[in-house]
Amino acid sequence: MTSKGTGKKLKKNLGKIIMYLVLILMCLAVLFPFAIVISTSLKTYADSVKVPFTFNPGYVDFSSYVAVLQSEAVWKGLVNTLFVVLPIMVIGVFTSALSAYSFAKINFKAKGVMFAILMFSMMLPGVITMTPAYVIYDMLGWTDTYYPLMIPNAFGTAACVFYLRQFFAGIPNELMEAGEMDGLGKFGIFTRILLPLSKPALTAQMILWFISGYNDYFGPMLYLSSEDKYTLQLVLKLMAGSSESNWPKVMACCIVTMVPLLIMYFAAQKKFVEGITMTGLKG
Repeated sequence: MTSKGTGKKLKKNLGKIIMYLVLILMCLAVLFPFAIVISTSLKTYADSVKVPFTFNPGYVDFSSYVAVLQSEAVWKGLVNTLFVVLPIMVIGVFTSALSAYSFAKINFKAKGVMFAILMFSMMLPGVITMTPAYVIYDMLGWTDTYYPLMIPNAFGTAACVFYLRQFFAGIPNELMEAGEMDGLGKFGIFTRILLPLSKPALTAQMILWFISGYNDYFGPMLYLSSEDKYTLQLVLKLMAGSSESNWPKVMACCIVTMVPLLIMYFAAQKKFVEGITMTGLKG
């Protein structure tokens, strides 16, 4: 082998080594906070407030997990969160898919202008509409109810419409023409052809929707004032913000609240990855 070929091989291997080192450092940076959470959750209260912080819990204590699992407030918060998120997740993705189908496959007047307005709405910071939205919901008597967290999202979101439109645009028009020849209307084509072909994309959007709604803290904090209506994130904040914060219990609660997200992701991991990948390629 010539010295030139050896030099190229060494340069290529050095590039791979540097890339892997960067990836390892990035993974460690992401996992470091989780290591702190897990370590603290397994400590006693006395060990959790010791300075300096150490990862070694010394005596492994599971009492915080027992306390969290026996907490009525945590279970109530989980039920409230699922009540707010799950129905609207299904309805919102369906209505978003309807809009995406219209923009991708149906020609109508001002289609380009309406899609441009939809895209522009994605650029608006939420803080701009926060005050007028709160005033409107207060006038309707919706404050301290779940309506502000559910009703607007039932009509879909701009981001979901955008991604599903990209997916629908990649479905051949010949399939729609074949459906029309079989006597299907536009809604029939949508429900019997596009939706079955779009399961990966729909699954991916549902998972992203669930994660967003499940982790939402600002919306419930703004509109809910009764503790019996608190979602899981507000219960966690209430637990962490009390005068006698039990940090092992708070961290144990953080771990427990991640379980539904992990279950949903691993249950639909294949379709989620497939949906994200195909959405990115189609257009």
